[in-house]
Amino acid sequence: MEFISIQQIFKKGIFMKFKINKYLSDDIENKDHPSDFDVTKEYSVLILRLPYINNDEVEIYSYVFFIENSEVYKYNRKTKDFELLGGFNDLYDYLDVRVDKILAKISKLHILIAKMEDELYENKNLKNFSNNWLKFKKDLVLIERLMGHSLIAFERFLKYHKNELDEFAFKDLNEHINRAFRFAKNAIDKLDYLYEFFKAKQDEKMNSIMFILTILSAVFLPLTLITGFFGMNTGGLPLANDPDGTMKAIGVSVLFEVPFVFFIWKLMKN
Repeated sequence: MEFISIQQIFKKGIFMKFKINKYLSDDIENKDHPSDFDVTKEYSVLILRLPYINNDEVEIYSYVFFIENSEVYKYNRKTKDFELLGGFNDLYDYLDVRVDKILAKISKLHILIAKMEDELYENKNLKNFSNNWLKFKKDLVLIERLMGHSLIAFERFLKYHKNELDEFAFKDLNEHINRAFRFAKNAIDKLDYLYEFFKAKQDEKMNSIMFILTILSAVFLPLTLITGFFGMNTGGLPLANDPDGTMKAIGVSVLFEVPFVFFIWKLMKN
């Protein structure tokens, strides 16, 4: 196994008092590395890539915790150095605040989705439905994906350090992470249902428009046929030399139109 020295670690910005695996140091510095838990005989490293709620917007932040002899160090990406966080209870307090903010964001999204549902049933504010749906779906999919990966890494951390942790506190934190994952997934399912309902309403509206256009086409079809017939520039047209030809042509049009109108009326009634 390849290790880097204290001097090399310091140059890379990871200040620690022991050697660390080179590839693990790369993972620590990589802010896009997915949630993971790695362990050696001397230490363990917990990487949690979690949603970060900033001004009500969902962003991504990768937290790295180095654990050695029941002491927890947090990686500071600005200084590229590890800072002593404290013990496992301090780790719990640090994560609990952030997971609660994620749960609060999901709860707010659930309320907004419920409002969207009510407006959809009442045919209100449908112009903004697509934009709101896309924004909510984007945030929730991101939260679900991050919380799902974090949950796996955190459960591995709990299993490895179970004899050193406050069992009740960390089980509660694990349940909160799990709840955030499940609530995000439930909200996504709700959004998918609402989209299908919205699409059905739009299809129904489009079908109504097409039905009306079909009826109008059917109403004007006999008139178009008669107008085209009498508009031909040929000799021998009936009523061409009749002084009452126009009125008679109108009468013929009405005569042809009545059956069509009656048929359409029956069709609409059914």
